[in-house]
Amino acid sequence: MIVRMRERVVAACDGASKGNPGPAGWAWVIADAAETPARWEAGPLGKATNNVAELTALERLLAATDPDVPLEIRMDSQYAMKAVTTWLPGWKRNGWKTAAGKPVANQDLVVRIDTLLAGRSVEFRYVPAHQVDGDKLNDFADRAASQAATVQESAGSALGSPEPPPSPDTPTAKAPRTRSRGGSARTAKAASSRTIKAKFPGRCGCGRPYAAGEPIAKHPQGWGHPECRTAVDA
Repeated sequence: MIVRMRERVVAACDGASKGNPGPAGWAWVIADAAETPARWEAGPLGKATNNVAELTALERLLAATDPDVPLEIRMDSQYAMKAVTTWLPGWKRNGWKTAAGKPVANQDLVVRIDTLLAGRSVEFRYVPAHQVDGDKLNDFADRAASQAATVQESAGSALGSPEPPPSPDTPTAKAPRTRSRGGSARTAKAASSRTIKAKFPGRCGCGRPYAAGEPIAKHPQGWGHPECRTAVDA
């Protein structure tokens, strides 16, 4: 079903894979005038990679919105965004081959997205995932995709589904500050000790890199090795 709106549409989409590859799901959500979730849909993919789930979420969102209405899409997947905004033109020029001459991964989805983007006004906006007080639409899509991946069932506003449950990967707000005998204040560290699996490779504040899929924890300066977080707190 096509969702038709007269003015600019603000939306978010996300994919999830529990194992990468593993049980996967996709989700999109469209905001109302106050930029709170108004319409949404999520679905299972069986066993698939995270990249497939992310691209599928984008393809389903584009297929569900009016191509004549300007669209802002918020995503936390740099792979999916770069695939359709940065790499796609070169892939098409090279006959759907990468710069290294290899076939483009997930080409069927990328081709479908390219077709859906033709002639449309679409603005892509990157938003970080799993942030306290982060983007509400991205958080909703993330939770809906995660639930679809876990239970392997479709859900959405058209089905009367309840709002997806909180994601265990999103840190909670800081606990109340307590005071030691000496009078100095310290913040409880239960929330900050949470770890997640990195979606992309990166570099810890200690200078050492971490790989995609490796456990990482939130540091004052960003994400990095859990043990380095412990060293900072000590």
